[in-house]
Formats: sequence, C-alpha cells, structure tokens
Amino acid sequence: MAEVMKVVVISGSPRKNANTQIIMKYVYEYAKSKNQDTKFINLSEDDVECYKGYGVEYNEDTKNATKEIMDADVWIIGTPIYNSFFSSALKNLFEYVDYKKTAGKVAGMAILAAGDIGFINVQNLVTQLLSYFRVITNPRAVFLTTKSVNENSINDEDAQKRLKEMVDETLEIAINLRRN
Repeated sequence: MAEVMKVVVISGSPRKNANTQIIMKYVYEYAKSKNQDTKFINLSEDDVECYKGYGVEYNEDTKNATKEIMDADVWIIGTPIYNSFFSSALKNLFEYVDYKKTAGKVAGMAILAAGDIGFINVQNLVTQLLSYFRVITNPRAVFLTTKSVNENSINDEDAQKRLKEMVDETLEIAINLRRN
C-alpha cells in the first residue's frame, strides 16, 4: 500500500498472559508489515489507569495510549468476551477518547471467546461504542475461540488468514474513504 496512515492495534484484555494479546500481537505484526506507522496498546501490559474524570493527572501509559488512539486513522481492536460483554478494561480505555475528534476514523475488530457463543452480541456492542465516536466499522469482524491459541501462538491457519483479511479490508476501507 502506497498510502501511509497511523494505525493503532488494541489488545483489550487486562489479564496477564491473555489469549487476546497473543492474537493481537499477531495482528500488530501483520499490520506493521502493511503500514509502518502502527502502534500497539496492550492492556495486559500497559498500566492504563481507571478513568476518574476530567482534571485528573494520569500516568504516562494512560496519556500515551490516549494519544495513540486519538492520533490514529485506523483502530484494530481485539477484545475477549467476559460475561457476555466486551472487556471493561477496553471500555475504560475509551473513556479517555474525545468523541469530537474521532469522526471518520475506521476500525476493525477481533473477538475471542471460550466457546462459540455471544460473538454477534459483542460485535454489536463494540460497534455501538464505535458509533458513538462516529467511527466507521468494518462489518466483518473475526470471531475466534481459545482453541485457536496454543502455547503463545495462533495454531489455526484459517484464523491467521481471517485476521490478515480483516486488517487488509480495514486498511482498504480507510484508504477508500480518504480518496473520496
């Protein structure tokens, strides 16, 4: 791709050694191979503080994550399903984002669950959140189960293919919107 955009890949699980971060590190490496200006926010490792309102001084990880999201043209979001919902850590991260500065950004998503249940519901919830920010969402999310992850890598070739396609499609949507 000739056009360079700012891309941020977000791993939305706060759990240490999370399967979501394994998937999103794979997505990050692939996205970076397509677009050099790609950053990674990993809620398993970054110390993003709990949102406490305006006028509060937050730590550097929190400020950096917020800046990366606000500066990015494209968001690639990965979230686990917890209790039929996306992670609260991901929701917390978006508390810092100014909806007045996000219109026209593009997002893709990967959703991970222990079993084959709840994917469409969580996709709808994340899409609703992104709609609040007036972000255009790639309608083809990638749904994966924990069976796709083994020993800190994605062992399912079909899952790898679908993740790459989601990244490619999301970047293509962003490029097409820029041209119009």
